Amino acid sequence: MAPRHKSAGTKNAEAEIADGAPKFAGETEEMMRAQVLRAYDEKLSNDLWVGEEKVPDPKLTKSTDVIVRIGGAGVCRTDLHIVEGVWKPHMDPSGDKLLPLIMGHENAGWIEEVGKEVEGLKKGDPVIVHPKISGGTCLACRRGFDMHGPGTFPGLDCNGGYAEFLCTSERNIVPLPRTLAPKDVAPYADAGLTAYRAVKKATRHLLPGESCVVIGAGGLGHIGIQCLKAMCAADIIVVDKSEASLKLAEKSGANHLMKADGNEVEAVLGLTGGNGAEAVIDFVGEKGTTSKGLAMTRPMGSYYVVGYGEDIRVPTVDMVITEKNIIGNLVGTWAELTELMALADRDLVELATTEYRLADANKALHDLNAGEIHGRAVLIP
Repeated sequence: MAPRHKSAGTKNAEAEIADGAPKFAGETEEMMRAQVLRAYDEKLSNDLWVGEEKVPDPKLTKSTDVIVRIGGAGVCRTDLHIVEGVWKPHMDPSGDKLLPLIMGHENAGWIEEVGKEVEGLKKGDPVIVHPKISGGTCLACRRGFDMHGPGTFPGLDCNGGYAEFLCTSERNIVPLPRTLAPKDVAPYADAGLTAYRAVKKATRHLLPGESCVVIGAGGLGHIGIQCLKAMCAADIIVVDKSEASLKLAEKSGANHLMKADGNEVEAVLGLTGGNGAEAVIDFVGEKGTTSKGLAMTRPMGSYYVVGYGEDIRVPTVDMVITEKNIIGNLVGTWAELTELMALADRDLVELATTEYRLADANKALHDLNAGEIHGRAVLIP
């Protein structure tokens, strides 16, 4: 990559971090701007969660590596979970392995540099990045389910896209049509892909005129509603506590809007003849939505879990008697990301986004935590 910033030397605060942690400095390395998380905040009470630093540019280490110049990095609730340490028991139990970390797992931009074995990609090509880097040779990967194979997840367990550049693999690159700008589609890389995969599962079984409940019409939910509208003829019922989110749901194509006021289960049952919906897609997964979501699901129907944060508690006898299906959802496949981009290119799905400068990452995170973002936030380097 062309030289841009050079570090002033090794005698600085960035070089004097604890042994064993990544060293974000070098004597003559090319440097980029990045927002770096250096400490967990379990109560999300601090004013500053990340700080802008000059860190070394990512380098090609494998012949199949690709470096992407970031055009937009989505800000996801998972990033808040990382800050509060939800992922710590799984990825950083000792507390000294993961941090410092550059978050950001929803990334799109332009090809900057490619490894010597990469074909069909050149500098300047617009792309969106599938979030999971996998080897491609395990059974899950060979079946197309890379998200279930061993590998790394930039932004979660290694450095991600809250920066000017990102290193990924050619396997993760999905070329964008010139009609789609990276900053406008970056959140599709995870939020959109996750919503699309859940909807794709549901629409395999939803017949015209049947009912699908969407719980949560925010960042993922409004994408899911549009995907449902594009892919089936089901009656779409949306439940949310926010009037602004319900307005977004209506704009996205919902047929029925219901305020989450404590009576939403009865309202859904009333709308479905007392039976419940054939499918319920829960984009919240906490604060009581799991029990309510299952109560909205008709016997032999399916409850799709997308959001997370609480336990699902169901008596086994209820599972036997009702034959309800509980189905999890983890991101999506590379092929599904290409399918979603085809929908976006045809204007069948459109993201509601709020743009922030990379320097304003803390504001974006705090706005998300405060529920002030309707749609998705995107950081622009």
